[in-house]
Amino acid sequence: MAYELKGKVGAITGGASGIGLATTEAMIAAGATVVMVDRDEAAMRVACERLGPAAIPLVIDLLDPAECASLLDGILSKVDHLDIFYANAGTYIGGDLVEADLDGIDRMLNLNINVVIKNVRTIVPHMIERKTGDIIVTGSIAGHYPVPWEPVYSSSKWAMRDFVQIMRRQLIKHGIRVGSVSPGPVISALLKDWPEENLRKAKENGSLIEPTEVSDAVMYILTRPRNVTIRDIIVLPTNFDM
Repeated sequence: MAYELKGKVGAITGGASGIGLATTEAMIAAGATVVMVDRDEAAMRVACERLGPAAIPLVIDLLDPAECASLLDGILSKVDHLDIFYANAGTYIGGDLVEADLDGIDRMLNLNINVVIKNVRTIVPHMIERKTGDIIVTGSIAGHYPVPWEPVYSSSKWAMRDFVQIMRRQLIKHGIRVGSVSPGPVISALLKDWPEENLRKAKENGSLIEPTEVSDAVMYILTRPRNVTIRDIIVLPTNFDM
């Protein structure tokens, strides 16, 4: 996959950690320039120092409406165009619905649904004008199966699964490909709310995957010929029972 993205410019939300950081690294290794969009300025600084000039930090709190609306302007203040947009930022709530904090529900639905829709709305005119582009969304296996222990999170990912398929149909006539990657449990900050015992058991029995397993799927999507669209890739730990 060496230099298959040479000359391409991408932007990745949630780029400072987990799947976002792994995909930043993979895209840069393939020759791309990547604008890392994240609110964690310190983490981005460390990553950019390690990855070099092909990694460009853009500090945005996507849950702030004004900052969220500035996404494309911020990207184009760093680079001259955008080929790839990866809507990866998200958060997680598990457990019974009656135990969920109401503010936490708002935060998760805003970040997992509203922000993604608004980000795509913001960057699409630029891609339409250029008559090309790739948009990828981080989904989840929870968007393909009604997971009883994560009703809010699962519902948000079902919404994104529908959104991706609608936008794929809307944008294909403009030369823009839209797809998603839907992982099972990934070793990342999103699992910080898991009960410690559940996390320990999942690690021991091989029911978790690394962020690089997901970034590999993203790279597969991006490196297909332009006449091929990968609509969705589900990436599961082999021992994950769902």
